[in-house]
Amino acid sequence: MLPLPSAQQLRYLITLSELRHFGRAAAACAVTQSTLSAGIMALERQLDAPLLDRTVGKKVVFTPLGHEIALKARQALAALEAVPQLAAAARTPLTGPLRVGIIPTIGPFLIPQLVRNLREHFPRLLLSITEDTTEHLLEKLSLGQLDILVLAMPCLCDGTETHPLWQDPFRVIMRPDHPFSALSAVPASQLSEHSMIMMEDGHCLRDQTLAICRQSPSRSGSEGESDSTFTAMSLHSMAEMVELGLGIAIMPELAIHAGILQGRNLIARPLTSDLARRTIGLAWRPRSPRAADFQTLAATFAALAPPVSTSRKTNKAVKL
Repeated sequence: MLPLPSAQQLRYLITLSELRHFGRAAAACAVTQSTLSAGIMALERQLDAPLLDRTVGKKVVFTPLGHEIALKARQALAALEAVPQLAAAARTPLTGPLRVGIIPTIGPFLIPQLVRNLREHFPRLLLSITEDTTEHLLEKLSLGQLDILVLAMPCLCDGTETHPLWQDPFRVIMRPDHPFSALSAVPASQLSEHSMIMMEDGHCLRDQTLAICRQSPSRSGSEGESDSTFTAMSLHSMAEMVELGLGIAIMPELAIHAGILQGRNLIARPLTSDLARRTIGLAWRPRSPRAADFQTLAATFAALAPPVSTSRKTNKAVKL
């Protein structure tokens, strides 16, 4: 029988492949650098194969085989960790660590209610929250660093199990002296005639805004980019730019209901477009041993929908 690597050896290898630095990887594993280095060398001897290229000095460079084995190690460690998780979930559902990932255009407006509701209904959950872009959160989910994500859909979330919660309409925000302020609703076909402020690259709201702007006849054949050079890192920055008269912007109703426009000289108008909404939903790894827990948690998440969206609340009826 071939000797099997230990879970600790796999953890050393995975952490080093992620951080590409022996000192930081050792600190992340709570061991000394010499212990981590010795553990990986022992794994190489055990496998009789070089995992690191040691001809490049102090740089951490994986061999092609080492890179492939690190990928397999992630899958193996995730499967191994699922064994006690499955037993714990069967004994006492909705207890223990829950690592939640949430995107920045949802997090600030949902986290306060989410924390209060989870503490009230599931006090034995040990909650931790990570805020990041969709792409980075999905990567952390696949690596087993997060358990469940709160995302805006549609998104490129292949390889996950998803659970739609409610639809979040988009609004156009502007100064009161903007021509659109006289309209009861803003047609998407007119957006390209005005300077648009968008989120920076990497945020799904930017992609959704560009998709709406592409509906304009004047944008046919282009990428739908606005002539504006203004991009924001957060919805709060976006609102500030609009108030300064730098342009208009598409804002989720979730943020407006949470009060992002309060105290600002701004108004919001509905947007006329088939794409004028996003779906707030959950995502987790397929065949997760905690899938039943996540389905139960979905009801708690769904209860956080703003009143304006109550009539749009849905479950699996939402088409993604």
